[in-house]
Amino acid sequence: MIGRELTLITGNANRPLAREISDALGIDLCETAVDRFSDGEIRVRILETVRGADVFVIQPTCPPVNDNLMELLIIIDALRRASVRKVIAVVPYYGYARQDRKQMGRVPISARLVANLIETAGADRVLTMDLHAGQIQGFFNIPVDNLRADPIFAPHYRKAMTDAADTVIVSPDVGGTARARMLAEQLDLPLAVLEKRRPPEGTGIKVLRVIGEVKSKRVIILDDIVSSGETLVQAAQTLLDHGATEVYAYCTHGIFSGQALETLAASPLKKVVVTNTISHEQAEKSAIVDYIPVGEHLAKTIRRIFENKSVSHLFPHY
Repeated sequence: MIGRELTLITGNANRPLAREISDALGIDLCETAVDRFSDGEIRVRILETVRGADVFVIQPTCPPVNDNLMELLIIIDALRRASVRKVIAVVPYYGYARQDRKQMGRVPISARLVANLIETAGADRVLTMDLHAGQIQGFFNIPVDNLRADPIFAPHYRKAMTDAADTVIVSPDVGGTARARMLAEQLDLPLAVLEKRRPPEGTGIKVLRVIGEVKSKRVIILDDIVSSGETLVQAAQTLLDHGATEVYAYCTHGIFSGQALETLAASPLKKVVVTNTISHEQAEKSAIVDYIPVGEHLAKTIRRIFENKSVSHLFPHY
């Protein structure tokens, strides 16, 4: 291990988060140039020596997903050709994760394809956060550290909500029950679930049924992604219709696509809390959105991976 060095590199996906991680570790980002040729092709140049280093590439594959994914793959390839010791892809938000299974005939499993691409490019390990579906870890033949968000959300909730009485954690669907239960257990709060039923294809309507007691309760909806915001708003209205007094949402990844911010601002939601795994300038200025920085948590995990120490030790109840 003599001469082994921890090196940080970032693409253009979320430079503020990369700087946050860099500051927390006390390590400067490796100087790189990630830009475009005149025809739009991605050009990557590593401007410092990285021979023999353990390089952590900080690059969430957030919108524009295809550009950021290609940057990640090309950076990994450049590092491999520069004789690094290991490449760890730090992908806090994993794009294409919602395409993790065949829900109908003749559709791809894109989450698996992306995993194959990252491996083929030359990554030795992947560090991500709150994958949309846990089984995506099994799409890789290399180690995957999937950090949970509930140990980050719990302290924020305790600080923001001084009165935790009459509060219930709600999963927006049956599939997210395990995620919501972990936060509920940490906060010692009850749990409820929204059951989604999809009518015949083409109607575009989702019917929600509440499983659990929310009447006269403050409700915290816990989800991994907020994109258009429409499902979140519908869930909030359903909970209010069932007697909830106020509704908040905690979501790990804030995509805020299309008119999401306007939709959320006009909704009955009191606040939408997200982490900064995705950089979104308009959302950062929006009154409806609060951000929780995760750079320090990722930095601690990166340090433990580099030192071959347990990652789960940082996040209880794994």
